[in-house]
Amino acid sequence: MSPSSDAPALTVDRARPDDFPRIGQLTSDVYVGGGLASPEYGVQLRDVAGRADRAQLLVVRDDEGRVVGSVALVLSGDFGEVTRSGDEAAFRMLVVDPAVQGRGIGELLVRTCLERARAAGKRRVVLSTDRRMTAAQRLYQRLGFTRLPERDWRPAPGIDLLVYALDL
Repeated sequence: MSPSSDAPALTVDRARPDDFPRIGQLTSDVYVGGGLASPEYGVQLRDVAGRADRAQLLVVRDDEGRVVGSVALVLSGDFGEVTRSGDEAAFRMLVVDPAVQGRGIGELLVRTCLERARAAGKRRVVLSTDRRMTAAQRLYQRLGFTRLPERDWRPAPGIDLLVYALDL
């Protein structure tokens, strides 16, 4: 069975500054609105311009051009938070609009991060995730990420983050 000709292929692009408000709102709505992050962390989630200076912001758009998924790929610097060497890349703030979840958008964004990290000469991709983000953890495991429990961390009291890694 071939894909429907009226369903455009999903592609990943670099975010544009005019995408920033949508990315910030979507990320805050899903993380804070979904009870997965504190309102205090929501301030960082909405600071898309701030992370654009420290990461590659990648997006998936629907056929009307609206951002329906986003991730921040960190190839260098401390924004990755869990990277330990120049051989490691990280990604953060992966989000998919709940209206289109289950269509492979999150997986496409993660696979794109892996491809770009590999192309940049990285040997490993690491990430941290809240233990409540079980759907994301299932995706990471399906793609071959494994747990690095020795690198789990707590950015604030009551916030316990799990670290996963994939060797490239």
